[in-house]
Amino acid sequence: MRVLIAGAGIAGLTAALRADALGHDVEVLVKGVLGEGCTAHAQGGIAGEYGPGDSPALHALDTMHAGDGHGDPVAIAALVDGAIAALDALVAAGVPFDRASDGSIARGLEAAHSLPRIAHAGGDATGKAISDALVARVRASAVRVREGAFAADLLTAGGRVRGIRLLSGEELEADAVVLATGGAGRVYPFTTNPSGTTGDGIAMALRAGASVADLEFVQFHPTVLSGHEPFLVSEAVRGAGAVLRDAEGRRFMVDEHPDAELAPRDVVARAVARQALTQGSPVVLDATGVHDLAAHFPTIDAELRSRGIDWTREPVPVSPAAHYLMGGVVTDIDGRTTLPGLWAVGETARTGVHGANRLASNSLLEGAVFGARLADALTSASDAQLPPDPGIPGRSRYQLLPFDSDHSGRSCDLDGPSFSRAALQRLMWEKVGLLRDDEGLADAVRTLHAWEAPAPRTPVELEDANLLVVARAVASAALARTESLGAHFRLSPALTAPAPTPSALIGAA
Repeated sequence: MRVLIAGAGIAGLTAALRADALGHDVEVLVKGVLGEGCTAHAQGGIAGEYGPGDSPALHALDTMHAGDGHGDPVAIAALVDGAIAALDALVAAGVPFDRASDGSIARGLEAAHSLPRIAHAGGDATGKAISDALVARVRASAVRVREGAFAADLLTAGGRVRGIRLLSGEELEADAVVLATGGAGRVYPFTTNPSGTTGDGIAMALRAGASVADLEFVQFHPTVLSGHEPFLVSEAVRGAGAVLRDAEGRRFMVDEHPDAELAPRDVVARAVARQALTQGSPVVLDATGVHDLAAHFPTIDAELRSRGIDWTREPVPVSPAAHYLMGGVVTDIDGRTTLPGLWAVGETARTGVHGANRLASNSLLEGAVFGARLADALTSASDAQLPPDPGIPGRSRYQLLPFDSDHSGRSCDLDGPSFSRAALQRLMWEKVGLLRDDEGLADAVRTLHAWEAPAPRTPVELEDANLLVVARAVASAALARTESLGAHFRLSPALTAPAPTPSALIGAA
């Protein structure tokens, strides 16, 4: 069976290696260079290293709780039940996980986990260690890798997906197409995601008519270095004892949630945003009481020191930034989508495990577990896909809507700026960001549907076109969900506050 995989993070490479081992003919398409995606940037660890008193069942409860009860129990069970095997496979692939004194994998604690169960490699370099190991394995396998191959659209015929058309115009046919292109953090101007996370796979699926869901749930990481190019300060730092303080030095999170700094990410991010707006400056993360910062967090330590910050002696100014998309292309627990021949995995997919808010360190685990499941499910009879409408409870529906434009990048009757990536990002930040209201969301939907990106001829133009497709879907889903749930927070009319502008939250660049 010929399998074409777009994307090469932990999900795509896991699927590729497993499918290759099962005898499939596998080719991986990489928009840029192999190993430069989100996985390599992941500072946090991978959940699932269960110790005394811990279990998959307890991990499942934490996952459902962090997701505000919106998660799919079947998908969550598949995730946690596959954790041990996934970690074993990564060890076998050569990932050098940090070890305890007895030789076992060391376990760390992160927000909303009831017990330490997070495996790390190189302290805060887990993603890079995993990416390096998987890339080395792929290079040594029969998997073909094509770098600089930007997937533009899905090829369809006879009611099924038959392959991928590249931006270059080349058409590649396959028996199964797997979308593993990651998320869409670059919909926002401030994000922890690398430059290539422009929602390419989700946009391709939408244009082809695949079902998507839960795109309104965008997780904002609460602790990203302020006043500079965004740089993530891992949640594991708070797990090690760092605390958040306001301009007066007060530890404000103790008044927000019983778990204070270790509350679910959506809770912490909103509290950080509100406090920053109240005081007119970013809050600070105080890690001065944490021992051996350089040893436990070498990547963060080196980056902060390169920017003139000695975090052993002074607090670090932090602000929220877009981090993770809980929704995506609807799949079952084996990666099947609603289009025959099309599969999806990783952040591109909506399996249901993350609900309305992702539990820390479940994303790398999702890629490892569901990447392997997808490969195991590939057969020559892969036409047995999900029904056209999977009937997800509480799903906010979205369809590509027609709109009138003069094809110049601006609608004929739209007041305001014409389309550009910068204009889109600012609109999304201010209207479809951490704190949302009905008027702002409606305005965002109107503007986004009035804009049209020019016909893409270059990689940047294709990314812009994909960002516009995904932004429309995110804003429309957010407008449709009228209640607050997890990372989707709707201000009531009585509580409507000014939009969290970049200058208020991020500070001067």
